[in-house]
Parts: sequence; C-alpha cells; structure tokens
Amino acid sequence: MPFDSTGKVSLDHVYTEPDPRPYFATLRELDYQLPQLAKPYFAKLIEERPQPTVLDVGCSYGVNAALYRCDATMDELYDHYTGEEAGRLDRTGLLDRDRALGRSRGARFIGLDSSAPALEYAHAAGFIDDAIPADLERDAPTEHQAALLAGVDLVVSTGCIGYITERTIARIADMPDGRRPAMAHFVLRMFSYEPIAESLAALGYRTTGVAGMVKQRRFADPREQEQILDALRANGVEPHELETEGWLCAQLYFSEPVETRGQP
Repeated sequence: MPFDSTGKVSLDHVYTEPDPRPYFATLRELDYQLPQLAKPYFAKLIEERPQPTVLDVGCSYGVNAALYRCDATMDELYDHYTGEEAGRLDRTGLLDRDRALGRSRGARFIGLDSSAPALEYAHAAGFIDDAIPADLERDAPTEHQAALLAGVDLVVSTGCIGYITERTIARIADMPDGRRPAMAHFVLRMFSYEPIAESLAALGYRTTGVAGMVKQRRFADPREQEQILDALRANGVEPHELETEGWLCAQLYFSEPVETRGQP
C-alpha cells in the first residue's frame, strides 16, 4: 500500500474518478467519519449567518455540502453510493439520482479543490453552486476565481490543512476590498495550524482552538499508525489514547476577523 510524504496511506486515486463511488467504497472500509462529526459545527456557523456563501476547501465530491444540504449522514451517503442500485447505474444515472435528493436553501456552497473530476461531479450533482478548480499553493486565483472568493462569508475544511498551507489560506482571506470571511478548519493532529494562524493574524484574525479531538478515520494498517505516531512525537505532540487505539484524529480551529464579535 503506497504512502504519501506525510506518512499517511495515499488515497489520491479515489479523488480523481468521474464519480464518487470508489471514494465512498474505499473510505467506508476505513470508517471515515470526520465530515459527519464536523457537520454540527458547520451547521451552527451557517445558521448564524443570513444566506451565507460557504467555501469548502478541499471539497472533493462535495461531501460537506451534501451532508448539510440534503440533511444526510455519512452512513446514508455510504449506502447511497455503494448499494446495489448505485452499482447498476452509469454516471448519468447516478447524477440524475443525486439531483433528485432534497435540498436545503440555507446556504450557497463553493467548492475549491485541485481535482477537476471531483469538482465537476459535485457541481453537476448540485451539491455545490460554483467550483474553483485550482491549486492555490502554486497559483494565484484568476480574476473569475477571485471574484467568487470575494463573496465568501465562511470558509470550512475537513482534513486538507497540511496538504495546503498558509499560502492557500492567505490567498483566500486577503481579498482586495478588505472583506474577511470567518473560518473553521478541522486539522489533523500531525499538522500544525500555527503557521496559518500567524498568517491570518497579520490580516486581522483571531484564532481559537477547540479543546478535544475528533476522529477522522481508522488507520489503514499498523505501518501507517506507527508512522503517524512517530510524526506526532517528532512534532512534540504526545499521542492520545484514540490514536494509540487506531484512529487518525483532528482538532478544530476557528479563525475570525477581529471586528467579528462573539465566538461561534
């Protein structure tokens, strides 16, 4: 099983398929549940704002948007994409079935991801309203992309921090008109949020970490677990019992413009 440069098992292949069935089949085996656990936090932030525009960074197939807009759970999405009916459908049929799902109108979603196939599916299915296929680690946003980013009220992510850095987050936050979106990022414990918090502080943000940890998924095998525990210790972080018991874990960070009053 291949590993990426962070020591995690590489799952890159499931993000580049024309539809999300391989994604859900693979991640179900690993008991991936972070988007489900993040949903109540994101829902609260969304519902505190009138008709907000939400940017999901690293949105892949629009999972966070689908959970919120369709009032779904991860287990329901796993069944939806790995059941017998899904297996009989071609991509067009799968999209037709997804478009027929109920929708909440409480927020507008924009997806940002470097995987064009995943974004194309999320947009075609109606989970996201606009797509930004871009690598902002490498490239500045285009004029059109910058215009979309300028209208964002809330930025969320579930696990992409570490693969993206303060470079991407600063490009999202530093809009020419000075408008600053609130942010909520679930960050795997093997990665530090401090460089992003420092970069955002220079733009007028205050960052607060939420105590406690949230399960992301199970380790794929003992080697992955050993590598991640070693990475934690190398960063001066003592592994938690959830991690020694077999779980990749994340912590939630809120970053908000200083002029915004009240902690979500």
